[in-house]
Amino acid sequence: MDSSPLLSFPSPPSPSAAVAFTGVVDFRSRPVSRSSSGRWSAAIFIIGAQIAERFAYYGISSNLITYLTGPLMLSTAAAATFVNTWSGVALMLPLAGAFVADSYLGRYRTVLFSSLLYILGIGLLTLSSILPRLRPPKCSINDGKACGPNHFQIGFFYFALYLAALGQGGHKPCTQAFGADQFDEKDPEENISRSSFFNWSYYGLCLGATVSIIILNCVQDNISWALGFGIPCIAMGLALLLFLLGTKTFRFYQVEGETPFFRIGKSLVALFKGRMVSSHLLSEGAGLDCTMFVKDEVADGIEMEEAMGLLQLVPIWATCLIHAVLFAQISTFFTKQGSTLDRRIGSSFQIPPAALQSFVSISVVAFIPIYDRILVPVSRNFSRIPTGITQLQRIGIGITLSIISMVIAALVEVKRLKTSKEYGLIDQPNITIPMSLWWLAPQYILYGITEVFLMVGLQEFFYDQVPNALRSLGLALYMSIFGIGSFISSFLIAAIDKATSKSGESWFCDNLNRAHLDYFYWFLAGLSFVGLIIYLYFARSYVYKKKQNAVV
Repeated sequence: MDSSPLLSFPSPPSPSAAVAFTGVVDFRSRPVSRSSSGRWSAAIFIIGAQIAERFAYYGISSNLITYLTGPLMLSTAAAATFVNTWSGVALMLPLAGAFVADSYLGRYRTVLFSSLLYILGIGLLTLSSILPRLRPPKCSINDGKACGPNHFQIGFFYFALYLAALGQGGHKPCTQAFGADQFDEKDPEENISRSSFFNWSYYGLCLGATVSIIILNCVQDNISWALGFGIPCIAMGLALLLFLLGTKTFRFYQVEGETPFFRIGKSLVALFKGRMVSSHLLSEGAGLDCTMFVKDEVADGIEMEEAMGLLQLVPIWATCLIHAVLFAQISTFFTKQGSTLDRRIGSSFQIPPAALQSFVSISVVAFIPIYDRILVPVSRNFSRIPTGITQLQRIGIGITLSIISMVIAALVEVKRLKTSKEYGLIDQPNITIPMSLWWLAPQYILYGITEVFLMVGLQEFFYDQVPNALRSLGLALYMSIFGIGSFISSFLIAAIDKATSKSGESWFCDNLNRAHLDYFYWFLAGLSFVGLIIYLYFARSYVYKKKQNAVV
């Protein structure tokens, strides 16, 4: 067999045969022992690649609204809608990436190919800000729309941006699932380490995001967008290199047979047919059980259990969507909100508005060690659950904290509007309001703590509760919550902007001193509270895949 890791990696499964896990091998398809592979020695390379990837991603996304309203000259509402739409697509594409990984290429190869697409997309993005024919012209304030970019320049920028999103769609769910695969759930010690992996993986993601937001936003705002996009391109190259360096330490799970999507899809169809037949017979007065019809379609009870388990995830997935709408505001209206405040540190340095997002990542980085090393062991003594609290309890706490964060954001916005009125700045949107940026810190910091509970809880829950062969899909489902949430946010912004513009000043007026982001924040907090009540109803009746998590 060829010694090259890329060529000697186990062949992708045939889409037409039955899935059966036949063992764990190394990159040359040789059997490996538990002591010589996987675990933290392998996971550290994956976490390193994730840190570099998140650095690159946030180098693009965190300040995107500034680029759109600046060089591309979009309105605030149009830019926020575009950012939400792009983020939604970027977070939905992992479903396609997971399908390719779990059915054909495997997670390792999917990460490799996705990394190349990612690098190409960011590379083109960099070119769009360097080459004169691709770069939007620099305009003075008085030039207006006549000096704006042409359709080709805008189209090229959008193409590069969505190509990067496509690469991210294969990279993110597969690296995280592949990292968790390095821990054997059948071994008690490694099973606990796997739960800890999700905490430290998210720690790494937020560390990468924090450094990116602090450094790259300053570069983009004060030096150049070319350098601000070029550095993320280099970071993605580093992510690929780190992943390749860990190849010899990785565990690869061999899979044979038909694709898990086909197998479980067949079970879902059989289950649906059985329900339909049963309902028909009951309406006719017959007392037959639908399971007899299901068994004719699917002989394997495990397959039916997997199908039922996937169906049980749907209510949890759906009730978390409203939180994703709240999450979408951090990179859009929270950033625009901060752009109007006094952001000076010292006599001359001014913090870029998007850099305020670093408060979220910093609070995550600070709180995860406390959660993993203090709160989990303490709560474990009371609950007797290895992870301290159940996954659904962790998610529920996160949703509650997110509501509180949005309420704080609304109160701060009321204060900001009041201050602008007191100083006569309502019709002077370009003048900084004499109100410190530190007023925004509580909503960002609390949201960071929210992520430790909610985001990490969702990642572990959707990885753990799907069939083993579909774990890339599980993490893609988690990401799709925030993708659809971004689409919902775009729809709400567009609908509310249209409705409020007819009756007077839009809630999202370009002049934020006349806008009413506070009304929008109160509206979202109310929706999220209703969502929490519905979530608690379904969480209490959820039956875990594992017995030790059988309570809510």
